[in-house]
Amino acid sequence: MVSKIEQDHQRFRQIVRGRIRKDLRRFLSRGELIGREGRRYVLIPLHDIDLPTFRYGDNSGGVGMGEGEGEGGSGNDSGGEQEGRHITEVDVTLEELADILGEELELPRIKPRGRHRITTVKDKYSGIRPIGPASLRHFKRSYREALKRQIASGEYDPDNPVVVPIRDDLRYRSWNEVRKPQSNAAIVYMMDVSGSMGDEQKELVRLEAFWIDTWLRRNYEGVECRYVVHDVRAAEVDRETFFSIREDGGTRISSALALCKDILAEHYDANDWNVYLFHFSDGDNSSEADNRVCVKLLEETLLPACNLFGYCQVASAYGSGNFLSVLREAFPDGAPDADGPRLLTSKVNGRDDIYESLRAFFRAGR
Repeated sequence: MVSKIEQDHQRFRQIVRGRIRKDLRRFLSRGELIGREGRRYVLIPLHDIDLPTFRYGDNSGGVGMGEGEGEGGSGNDSGGEQEGRHITEVDVTLEELADILGEELELPRIKPRGRHRITTVKDKYSGIRPIGPASLRHFKRSYREALKRQIASGEYDPDNPVVVPIRDDLRYRSWNEVRKPQSNAAIVYMMDVSGSMGDEQKELVRLEAFWIDTWLRRNYEGVECRYVVHDVRAAEVDRETFFSIREDGGTRISSALALCKDILAEHYDANDWNVYLFHFSDGDNSSEADNRVCVKLLEETLLPACNLFGYCQVASAYGSGNFLSVLREAFPDGAPDADGPRLLTSKVNGRDDIYESLRAFFRAGR
């Protein structure tokens, strides 16, 4: 019975997985999905999927199945005759959601570059030994040794089964140090919050950042996120401030890149971390001189230190959109190295473009 229930549950999960894949583009653009995020899972609303339930006996009729009458017996106040669209909320782990994202977008698993791995040392209990601290005493094994000794010596009385371990019977858990390689990643999100970046643009950034975060956490065991906002000056903020700060002022993109350079130098050695940098803007920079400063910072410092620099330009009625052209002209091949391009760009005019933007950033598997 348990096996049958498990099979039914697995079939149901496959149905859910297939429905999510089919509607993935729609889920990518749904802001409420982020609001449903828990510690390790999200609640996804799916239409027209019935949860498996038990039904007993003949369900062809019963109380309330006959023809009814409206108020006063006229029967004219009837409900609608069209079928409703049933919505079922299904728990999906973030790992499972990331796998579906990777399958649908045909994303390769990310390969950590260079020596960007940290080795952690953990104690693993692997055996039993006759000596050790009292805190590691193994009661069952000690009792078993005492029982074996009393049976062998003829001291054991089945009618009075008292087993008292002596010192030689005591057994203790033993352990070995296990060195486990652990891939770590650092993500620095940078966003233009000048006057031309409104709530609509920030919502697009919020959606894309959620999916970037979900995919990278599926590929790395440890992920740290940092958040930088800028107009003509840059500042590091927390996640909540990053997505809620009000826009104002002009734009100097180099201020964010310079601050990002300082954060990496102080906290994220390129030999220990896989670094991912993402900058979101409407492309309206202050001057050609600052564009040149940005290109120099990327070429000399940021690109050599990171796995990927992703620039996402979001459409704005007030932005010039010129910075995207600056990057594509300066790095026509994405500043490639032996492992492929490190600078990748995308343009997001609306929510429907997030799907292709994610594919553009991660199809290289960096």
